[in-house]
Amino acid sequence: MGGIYIAKYKVEISGIDTSDIKVLNNEEMKKLFKKMNKGDLRARNSLVEGNLKLVLSILKRFNNRGENMDDLFQIGCVGLLKAIDNFSLEHDVKFSTYAVPMILGEVRRYLRDNNSIRVSRSLKDIAYRTLKFKEEYLAKNGREATIEEVAENLGLKTFEIVNALGSLKEPISIFEPIYSDGGDTIYLADQLEDKSKSSENFSNKLAIEDAINKLDNREKYILDERFIIGKTQMEIADELSISQAQVSRIEKGAIKQLKKVLK
Repeated sequence: MGGIYIAKYKVEISGIDTSDIKVLNNEEMKKLFKKMNKGDLRARNSLVEGNLKLVLSILKRFNNRGENMDDLFQIGCVGLLKAIDNFSLEHDVKFSTYAVPMILGEVRRYLRDNNSIRVSRSLKDIAYRTLKFKEEYLAKNGREATIEEVAENLGLKTFEIVNALGSLKEPISIFEPIYSDGGDTIYLADQLEDKSKSSENFSNKLAIEDAINKLDNREKYILDERFIIGKTQMEIADELSISQAQVSRIEKGAIKQLKKVLK
């Protein structure tokens, strides 16, 4: 006999076929939220049970990451519970529209906190403050805050916000399959050239790293986005809320500085 146990921030499923989980329609959701807001705990439980498929659908995108899906389900349910407890019918938006970013946020925070890649404490702090503000803003206004609104609220520059959020992107394994036609699979590692034994290349690498370290954070960010990520100057300008001409000027100045150091 299966059952669902719901605590404040915990959901456990045992012996239940998830295909049998009920999905609530909008009218049912509204009625349950009204009951819950009057203190009906059974209505809250029904809201959780009726939205478990939403959590499961979000977790599908993490299927091939090698993560423990039971753990991710628990984390996703934390996001669902937070969304239920903070949702207001006054927002005039569908609950799923409100809940999805909160569920994703919880899962991504979990994955980030368990990531072996170290991110500087100051960068992490900015990212956490940004995510916290975005969640609170979404709950209050029914829409996501823009980078400009986040920067203004936190007293930071837009490129600092974008840089902090970018640092939380998940690393790609060198064993990530990048092509398969039914025969031998090609992995990312197959495309990496090993030049570590070359003393000349090693010296060049040190010189380049030293030159890059002399750039300021915005210059580094623009060069990374332009030549590593492959974004256009206009895309970067939109992210940083500056003109394309400014991006071009900063880019040229950074390249000129690199050439000067590397001569």
